[in-house]
Amino acid sequence: MANNTTGLTRIIKAAGYSWKGLRAAWKNEAAFRQEAVAVIAAIIIACWLDVDPMSRLFLISSVMLVMIVEILNSAIEAVVDRIGPEFHELSGRAKDMGSAAVLLSIILALVVWVTLLWQHLR
Repeated sequence: MANNTTGLTRIIKAAGYSWKGLRAAWKNEAAFRQEAVAVIAAIIIACWLDVDPMSRLFLISSVMLVMIVEILNSAIEAVVDRIGPEFHELSGRAKDMGSAAVLLSIILALVVWVTLLWQHLR
């Protein structure tokens, strides 16, 4: 059966699925909630700082990337958990790699913030 949804209807449905995903992440993932609070605070600080527009863009983008990677990590975990609760080496590897991706995105955000703030405060 072909999907005949096109144009504006498709965009509206896609936006609904995205909103549903954000709500599911908020409801089911403590890490997502914690990071969301930190990201909101970081965005407020980035908007408050007297920095040039490109620096502000990097500050905000770096923390938004953390949220994006956290959602992808949560999706990986949900799929692995759906497959079954028993331990499997590949399931563990998938979850560990997703977690590593989150860690790397957090490190990147910290490096961006420290570098730009250091440059700004000098």
